[in-house]
Amino acid sequence: HRTLYVGARMPPVRQSHRHHRRHRAVFRRGNGMGLCLLPPGSPSQRVQVILRTQEDEEHVPRHLFSELDEICVKEGPDAEWKETARWLKFEEDVEDGGERWSKPYVGTLSLHSLSELRSCISKGTVLLDICANSMEEIADMVLAQQEQSTEFDEHRRAQVREVLLRKHHHQNEKTNNLLPVVCSFADVSERQSDLHLLYKPGEGFCRALAPLDLSGQRRSVPVLSYAFRARFALANLAAECAAERCGLCFWGNWLKITCRAQAELSFLKKIPNGAEASNVLVGELDFLHQPIVAFVRLSPAVLLSGMTEVPIPTRFLFVLLGPEGKAHQYHEIGRSMATIMTDEEKRKMPGALDDSASHSTLEKHSGPELQRTGRLFGGLTLDVKRKAPWFWSDFRDGLSLQCLASFLFLYCACMSPVITFGGLLGEATDGHISAMESLLGASMAGVVYSLFAGQPLTILGSTGPVLVFEKILYKFCKEYTLSYLSLRACVGLWTAFLCIVLVATDASCLVGYVTRFTEEAFASLICIIFIYEALEKLSHLRDTYPVHMHSKLDFLTSYYCKCEAPTHPSNETLRFWESNKINVSGIAWENLTVTECRYLHGEFQGPACGRDGPYTPDVFFWCCILFFATFALSSFLKKFKTSRYFPTRVRSAVSDFAVFLTIVIMVLLDFVVGIPSPKLHVPHALPGTTVGWFINPIGPNPWWTVLAALIPALLCTILIFMDQQISAVIVNRKEHKLKKGCGYHLDLFMVAVMLGVCSVMGLPWFVAATVLSITHVNSLKVESDCSAPGEQPKFLGIREQRVTGLLIFVLMGCSVFFTSVLKFIPMPVLYGVFLYMGVSSLRGIQFFDRLKLFLMPAKHQPDFIYLRHVPLRKVHFFTVIQLICLVLLWTIKVSRAAIIFPMMVLALVFVRKAMDFCFSKRELSFLDDLMPERRKKLDDARNEAGEEEGVRLAGSSWLDISLGLLDCPFLLQLVWKRWGKISTRSK
Repeated sequence: HRTLYVGARMPPVRQSHRHHRRHRAVFRRGNGMGLCLLPPGSPSQRVQVILRTQEDEEHVPRHLFSELDEICVKEGPDAEWKETARWLKFEEDVEDGGERWSKPYVGTLSLHSLSELRSCISKGTVLLDICANSMEEIADMVLAQQEQSTEFDEHRRAQVREVLLRKHHHQNEKTNNLLPVVCSFADVSERQSDLHLLYKPGEGFCRALAPLDLSGQRRSVPVLSYAFRARFALANLAAECAAERCGLCFWGNWLKITCRAQAELSFLKKIPNGAEASNVLVGELDFLHQPIVAFVRLSPAVLLSGMTEVPIPTRFLFVLLGPEGKAHQYHEIGRSMATIMTDEEKRKMPGALDDSASHSTLEKHSGPELQRTGRLFGGLTLDVKRKAPWFWSDFRDGLSLQCLASFLFLYCACMSPVITFGGLLGEATDGHISAMESLLGASMAGVVYSLFAGQPLTILGSTGPVLVFEKILYKFCKEYTLSYLSLRACVGLWTAFLCIVLVATDASCLVGYVTRFTEEAFASLICIIFIYEALEKLSHLRDTYPVHMHSKLDFLTSYYCKCEAPTHPSNETLRFWESNKINVSGIAWENLTVTECRYLHGEFQGPACGRDGPYTPDVFFWCCILFFATFALSSFLKKFKTSRYFPTRVRSAVSDFAVFLTIVIMVLLDFVVGIPSPKLHVPHALPGTTVGWFINPIGPNPWWTVLAALIPALLCTILIFMDQQISAVIVNRKEHKLKKGCGYHLDLFMVAVMLGVCSVMGLPWFVAATVLSITHVNSLKVESDCSAPGEQPKFLGIREQRVTGLLIFVLMGCSVFFTSVLKFIPMPVLYGVFLYMGVSSLRGIQFFDRLKLFLMPAKHQPDFIYLRHVPLRKVHFFTVIQLICLVLLWTIKVSRAAIIFPMMVLALVFVRKAMDFCFSKRELSFLDDLMPERRKKLDDARNEAGEEEGVRLAGSSWLDISLGLLDCPFLLQLVWKRWGKISTRSK
């Protein structure tokens, strides 16, 4: 079918009969008669395409705050305009009691009210781009357009003008709470005396781009900043207070005005900067016989004092005054106008995109950080140049309460794995490298990395493959009687050299082949390991603190456990007694403590004895309570931000400090209960007292070991490279909206330098820790403070800074001085923190979302973007392949072959490449790319909008086009000009 739009002929539109798999419609470019190029989105854009015009900066749609005020003259001569509803994305109504706002909701409009609104716009007065500075001028202009008649004479004209100029009574003026008094007399007096400062040129106003006015001259558009609007509101209220000082009820009025100021400023924070107001005035007048309808668009927007609830400039004004008896009808028409004016989809729909261009190819890590330069250290040089301008801002941006909460949380989270890793390393190397060396090495490497790395959000830590490599290397040295520390220093120096060679040759560009398939398999494995190890460590506490199973409560009085001399001592026990000159017969075994009995190799006898000592069921079960309570309380407090209790700032602070508050609460609870749970043990001696601070790479070893160390160094290089770069890729995901860029080459260079330093000093090696880095990023998420009532805050990005990482590792190095405080932290609490970190890091991983689909009926499946475009069987097939790879990685990780774990992670890249033969590029673009979910849904909506745009253009109502013209009224003038020319030619 063909539709005539204001004299413009539209091309035919082919409607698709496929409802689920829609493809973009084919829009042919017009030649001669055709005018349609790519289909626009909003009504204003449609009219622009018809008229072949462009918007200027003055008519760009902005955020709108709509307010509906109503009046009824029957209430008497003192009747005022009363605020009955407001719109900031969602609708809020004044409830019947008139004491509070209703909950925000999506307004529904009746077809009858929309039809009445269309009739009002077509028959009423429309004033576009008028310049007025006050409500008096606007009222005069509106009334000047009304025709003189016997039913509307000068007397009634004056009455209508008086009604339009009456005072507006807003809902926040009814606040009588005396508690939130936040402004002092001195502050208000100062603002009152400085009222004239608000109107100084250039202060408080942010000048937007200046469009051309009708005379061809440039003029500036004022955009009020939040600071100016807040000052204006307080100054305006201070003036009201001064005006009422002569009254007898000054103190009551003062408290009322102060509370109103706080209510105004609280709601003002929810309105975006640069927003404008749309005022809708409706009411019934007993002296009118015909309705008066006017729509006014001001250019520029004007701040009308007392008109709007909050001090923002008014851009639109809709007036509907009619005879009495139709108040409900007027109210619904006003709601329709305010709702449509506030609807962002009506005002600015995204344009259509090419579907094949959007999703036909995979999106890879193709940023400037991963482009090969062809020069030695070219990528490193670009990373330094890219990050240098942000260096000082990285410290300024870290001065926030959120960073303090992140630092306290991650300090406790990083301490335990570093000490545990040091303890395991000490057992594997017979004390050559222990917990104290681990603390010092982590502190040194972390501080240097946080100061100079390209991505300071990455947290360095110890990894399982590194521990396995250390064990194998130590066994090799012990078997061939080589010096472990010297050979380890050679391997570390070779590894550092090879990593620097990779940096010099821009080898980090290979990260571009690591897609979401590899990332999620690696990240999922690390998260599962965190969860598994947390539960495993809890279960090991049962061996240390055994539980008496199947005990009888009636025989508790007869249960005992005492120490006795071993009846059949082993040869090791006999040698121990002989070397320490212990007289077994002279020892009172029954009076020994548990520690003394174990030291003297005694045996525990009695019905209340376990394998290694007496039963202690209260300790184990108390550890279980601490473990699960830590996880539950951390999860609850983290979600406290979305609860309904307490003000926003309190909820945000509790959410930011969730894990730290949980640790404090659990420590206090453990202290009060008094059950001797295992505590965090921090070493209190500095290393270097036995072997010195620096290790000779050759030492007592033969000279050829320096060259032979190159072979294990190759494997260690692959291990370091894969661990570091995959963790960096996960941190640098585009969905995190990082603005300061990243530096893969610089990150690897700093890791290589510190790896060489730690090798020479005999300290452990540290690389990027995946779960700690993900947790660090999640703890620094920034959400919008400005959100409409009822709207969830929008994710803005990550607070990129170096302060948190720097403080974490500086304090870690100083932990030897805090042993008196840290010794009160129960280990089950830290295990619970590990469980929380592993579970929280799994959120947002698409692989686990796809796993849930196996148990979900189709009608209950979420609206994931890949389910719209990829068959479900293909989704399951992709998930099964990824699950098999994850199981293989887990099997290798827990086996003796864990040393080749990085090679298997690298093999995932080839597995992913082979999947190109099983899936089309379009399917892989939805299942395995790095686009955030929300952005992809927006692209999908744009594509669907592109398909149906022709249908909407052909079927749009005059109301839709009228709203588009009201949005850009200068187009309306061009429409009538062209319509006039067409009419003249037709005559």
